[in-house]
Amino acid sequence: MISVAEAEERILTALKPMPLEQVVITDSFGRVVGEDVKSRRTQPPMAVSAMDGYAVRAADVQNVPTDLKVVGYAPAGGSYDAIVREGETVRIFTGAPVPAGADAIVIQEDTVQTDDSVRINEGATAGTFVRPAGLDFAEGDVLIPTGTRMTARHVGLAAAMNVPWLMTYRKPRVAILATGDEIVMPGEEIGPNQIVSSNAIALAAFVRAMGAEPVLLGIAPDDREGLRQMASGIVGNDMLVTTGGASVGDHDLVQDVLSEGGMDVDFWRIAMRPGKPLMFGDIRDIPVLGLPGNPVSSLVCAMIFLRPALARMQGSIEADRDTLYLKLADNLPKNDRRQDYLRATFETDDSGDTVVRSFHRQDSSMMATLTHADGLIVRPPHAPALSAGERVEVLKMPSGVYRT
Repeated sequence: MISVAEAEERILTALKPMPLEQVVITDSFGRVVGEDVKSRRTQPPMAVSAMDGYAVRAADVQNVPTDLKVVGYAPAGGSYDAIVREGETVRIFTGAPVPAGADAIVIQEDTVQTDDSVRINEGATAGTFVRPAGLDFAEGDVLIPTGTRMTARHVGLAAAMNVPWLMTYRKPRVAILATGDEIVMPGEEIGPNQIVSSNAIALAAFVRAMGAEPVLLGIAPDDREGLRQMASGIVGNDMLVTTGGASVGDHDLVQDVLSEGGMDVDFWRIAMRPGKPLMFGDIRDIPVLGLPGNPVSSLVCAMIFLRPALARMQGSIEADRDTLYLKLADNLPKNDRRQDYLRATFETDDSGDTVVRSFHRQDSSMMATLTHADGLIVRPPHAPALSAGERVEVLKMPSGVYRT
């Protein structure tokens, strides 16, 4: 058995990003940019007012109260194009260009207007409530570097940069193949020795949440010919993920059948719990990740190995993993030689701190427990016993949608 760290390193080393493709900005959410995105404009393009009020010469409002002549208006989307001279002011609104001659804004709450003049009750220095040209960014600035995953904030920024389209890495197409005579699809008739398949459906949702495109190949039977025919569906996809049939046993045929089809197996056992029987290899330049058949083991391994793998294939510069260090709410016993991932929930203690509490039962078939978990407590091999209050590493569960 190899360690979790070595397995992840081998997987990521074997993968490469997808080719680039052009997408319009409205379709860029969740995509990873493959080229630096430069601004096509300066923002703001000229000095503009940050408040509703009056554009003044700072020199005219050093001694207040004082009366100034209102010589024009500068509404949002409009401008006053003459020069503001001594003793003059222009009624201005947020976002409107500051007229020539003016160098400060007095907010309307500090004024009283009567007919064609206004009384200024509060003074201002040069630059008060003025947004200078280029305050946010300048034309040519790289604001979204290569490898950035586009959140709603990035999409909005790209629009403000006047960028109509971006070059992004293509979404990986991930073929998902479940195996086993004992599983049936939801809604089908369930035999006395069968169970409902949840792994492939859950993995498809996981793949989609991670920004890739899932392709469900169905459930392969526990016979060589049937498995061989269904595995042929990987053609045209960028990765194959199997669930079940990765360990050793008379009915675990995935490794044998795929090897007959040209797969080179890198490894197939990891010193971890849950998820010991995990396989990784390559078949005709298509990476293959064989996940365990237990539902919890399958999704935990997807979180630890498939998530960063898909991030790498999408060209992401981020590890795409949320690691926290939280205090324990209760004691933990010492660990054995396998790296353990304990499902756990977050709580708030009497001091207002977030603490983490592991579930009492950690059986790898209990999907409800995984669904209610906020994170996974990471227990390295041979980790000593810990007492409540000591800090542990916790992998936060992915939310299922990209953060904005």
